[in-house]
Amino acid sequence: MSAVSGVLDGDRDRQTVAMATRFLLEELAVIAPGNTVEVRVPPFGATQCVQGPRHTRGTPPNVIETDPETWVLLASGRLAWEDALAQAKVTASGSRANLDGILPLVRRA
Repeated sequence: MSAVSGVLDGDRDRQTVAMATRFLLEELAVIAPGNTVEVRVPPFGATQCVQGPRHTRGTPPNVIETDPETWVLLASGRLAWEDALAQAKVTASGSRANLDGILPLVRRA
């Protein structure tokens, strides 16, 4: 959580951003377990989440991708899902590629 706070405070150190990104991806997998949606935050990580039909081979049908800074803002509630989509900060393909209602994952006081 300290890495998340650091990024929100403007720390752009690669290790800090990577730690915050991976921590929040892990939180997403705990809060919304499943294998229906793949969330990618290159270059630091990806996770599968949301219950529903599972894919087993090839490219998953529901993919969300964003950059690390946007991911931290989304996961912390500093950026709304719809705003990120409208600003093209997130790409979401597939009928179930939606994290609205799941985000934010954490809130900072």
